[in-house]
Order: sequence, then structure tokens, then C-alpha cells
Amino acid sequence: MISGMLAASGAAAGTLTPTAARAMFQPGREYFHKMANFDLAHESDVVTPNEELPVLETTLARIKRVQATVGYGNFNVLGFDDMLKIAKNYPSVEGFAAAELRFIERLFHADAALYGFHGTKVLPNISDDIDVKRTVSVRGTGQRIYRGPALAKYRCLKRAIGDDLVLTSGVRSVVKQLYLFMNKAARSHGNLSLASRSLAPPGYSFHAIGDFDVGKRGFGRANFTAAFADTDVYKRLVDLGFADIRYPEHNLLGVRFEPWHVRVF
Repeated sequence: MISGMLAASGAAAGTLTPTAARAMFQPGREYFHKMANFDLAHESDVVTPNEELPVLETTLARIKRVQATVGYGNFNVLGFDDMLKIAKNYPSVEGFAAAELRFIERLFHADAALYGFHGTKVLPNISDDIDVKRTVSVRGTGQRIYRGPALAKYRCLKRAIGDDLVLTSGVRSVVKQLYLFMNKAARSHGNLSLASRSLAPPGYSFHAIGDFDVGKRGFGRANFTAAFADTDVYKRLVDLGFADIRYPEHNLLGVRFEPWHVRVF
């Protein structure tokens, strides 16, 4: 799938191995132009071929039906094998077609460096599950957070900032990240590079091992935009020395500025 995407997009990196693509990465004017215009398509972006767009759409629709079946909170920590069992056992979902499974597996196993994401893959296996016993539910958010360093950091932030600070996204499984990434790609006409500038590809999200997102109460979806950096909540985080974020401004990971994304490890 990735080789076809590269050919369709005309990306020069299509002739390179993933390791070579990463080793040769040198940020320049084009890179920072993409970061400044992260939500626009660019000529060198890796795009899903037109003939595979229907499979992207049907796969995404089936995953959405799984989410509706298990509920939002449970979906955040749902494992891949459990997703397949639910799809097979619930007529409202129906089992994944062979083409859909191939699409998911190729997407998961692709080296994201080929479409511009230079982060670390923290979950190497598609069947890597979240140990729910190691997490705790945060009341009123529908989110879970890992016990230990993550929970301690979140509680520290809450004590320092107060009720104005809210948890907007906690633990995410491979399935949840797959859904988010595919949804962004589908809304961007199959553009995986564009999606990767806003969302870590499945397997690469540190939400799976500890990171979490915070926002300002009542700020809504704007909490996931650069506007969050202008809020009093973020300014207090900075003033108190708590603004340790995963994707700062001008980072070299191929990801937009995310002032809301708290780094734990």
C-alpha cells in the first residue's frame, strides 16, 4: 500500500528504504513550510491511491460501529484482537473483510518516516494491548490515565492550576489511534502525510504508554489548536515550569505544535 501511495503522490522518497529515508532527513525550508501549513496538502505528500479509498472508507465505518457498540470510554483502551471479536460477534458491526484487514495491517506496519513522521514507534505489535489494571478512570472525562508517573503528573497539574485545567485525552490503544489517524486521513482525501502532521500513526502514539492531553475548561475543540497556547491555563503551566510538551514549536518530528500534549516519559 505504501509503495503505491508514494508512486501516486510522486514522492521522491519512494525509492528509499525507510531507514535511508530517516537517515537522510534534513529539515529545510520545505519542512518548516509544511509545519506552518500542516493542514494543507503538499506536492510531496504520501496519499492513498484512489482505488484504495473505498477500502479506507469501509474500514473506518466498521471501526466507528465498533466504537458505538462498546462505548466511547471502553473504545479508548480496546485492543485489536478484541475489536475483531466484537466485529465478528455483533451483526450491527459484521466482521472485517479481508481487504480491510490487509489495509489496517499495512498501515500499522508501514514505516511512518516515509510520509514525514519522525517519531518513535512505542508499540511494535498491532496486538499490543493496554493493561487496563494499570490505569485509572478520571471522573467526568470519559478518559483513563496510567497509574504511576502519569497520574502523579496529572494530579500535580490539577493542584497547581485547579478546576480550569481538564483532561481532554488520556490512554489510547492501537485501535483508538488507528481510528483517529484513519479518520483524519479520510477527511483529507487519503492524505497520510497530512494526517501524520496532526496525529501520530497507530503504534507511534505516546498516549499508549503515558502521555496525556490537557485543556481549559469550556474551551471545547479549540483546546486542540494553537489557540490553547494563548489561554490563561497554558500560560500558568509555563510560568510554573510545567509546560513539558511532546511536540514543541519547531520540533523535528514532523508534527505541528501541540501545546496541549503533556510529555510523561
